[in-house]
Amino acid sequence: MAQVLEFKLPDLGEGLTEAEIVRWLVQVGDVVAVDQPVVEVETAKAMVEVPCPYGGVVTARFGEEGTELPVGAPLITVAVGSESDGGETGASEGSGNVLVGYGTSEAPARRRRVRPAAVPTPVPAAPKATAATPAAPAVPAASDGPVPVISPLVRRLARENGLDLKELQGTGPQGLILRADVENALRAAVTEERPAPAPAPAAPAAVSSALTEGRRVPLKGVRGAVADKLSRSRREIPDATCWVDADATELMRARAAMNATGGPKISLLALLARICTAALARFPELNSAVDMAAREIVQFDHVHLGFAAQTDRGLVVPVVRDAHARDAEGLTSEFARLTEAGRAGRLTPAELTGGTFTLNNYGVFGVDGSTPIINHPEAAMLGVGRIIPKPWVHEGELAVRQVVQLSLTFDHRVCDGGTAGGFLRYVADCVEQPAVLLRTL
Repeated sequence: MAQVLEFKLPDLGEGLTEAEIVRWLVQVGDVVAVDQPVVEVETAKAMVEVPCPYGGVVTARFGEEGTELPVGAPLITVAVGSESDGGETGASEGSGNVLVGYGTSEAPARRRRVRPAAVPTPVPAAPKATAATPAAPAVPAASDGPVPVISPLVRRLARENGLDLKELQGTGPQGLILRADVENALRAAVTEERPAPAPAPAAPAAVSSALTEGRRVPLKGVRGAVADKLSRSRREIPDATCWVDADATELMRARAAMNATGGPKISLLALLARICTAALARFPELNSAVDMAAREIVQFDHVHLGFAAQTDRGLVVPVVRDAHARDAEGLTSEFARLTEAGRAGRLTPAELTGGTFTLNNYGVFGVDGSTPIINHPEAAMLGVGRIIPKPWVHEGELAVRQVVQLSLTFDHRVCDGGTAGGFLRYVADCVEQPAVLLRTL
């Protein structure tokens, strides 16, 4: 006899409490294999295919495409151990994998979607087993009891806007209040409180119109996550920025010579990353984070290098693990892989977290300089502007050279200006004379 097991939305990464259903990959009645992806969801960090740890027949799905679900909410139910799934799975069998991050460790080629030639008949619930079949979630009425909210982001959004959650009726599973419920209530409040036309001073009326009549874009998904992180960085980190112009002519020549050998092409970003890791080895104060609760600075013995990448979904910062242990060719390959995954929206939470230092090449936007906001909780970020021909005094004579502006934004709690300046000067020296880097490796 089949046993119906419920699969809930798993923890998808650090600090992620909810996800939006983008696309269902299975229908009710489909046969699914162990660890087969059943739904594609979007978190604040990435698009994720969620695999189900059970094999059997899908008996129910929870949530339509576009619905936002909190972690721990039911996704699907699967009837396992029945004849219709070929007897390959038992009632208590599953993958055994912990669904934290983006799924399981099985190779992607083996986690393909499994569909029968003809849609099988769903397993009917036996009269004595009706209790195992999930009923439609009941929406509780407002009461003096606990407010059905899981996400701390939802609570904060309501609190900051003076909204009483007890007055809301959630649209999530079992009446859970979702972020969309709060946003809808706030929009409704703006509409209800909008005053009827009446004589009023011109200036206040213009301000009110600007606030209430403009097009509103919800801060959600990647944009909302970026807003939260940058706001926190500005609140918590006393940052400072120093910058210097450098002659990158020799670095560009060195790269051209490396790429003329016929081997794999080396990217400029990879060379800058090698310079960064060498500089961090000399100035480890900048490869750190501040633990204010313990009043300690945590210095890392590894460099997980983040790099800013602009995608159609917004700004993301993929992380190259153990960048200090990779050569220029390995860094080039990893940068290319992560950039492509970012553009396709397939970066996993593990690939977007855990950075210890960020390299920001804003020169690709055609600008020379910037004072970027530090990627919290890191302690520093190196910015690189565009490399363009400029007049430059070279060996005592005026010449046209390839010049770049380098900037370092750093957490003033971890070091003073001398350390930051020493780091930036070393980076500039390596850019101007790549042999400096070879001498220090």
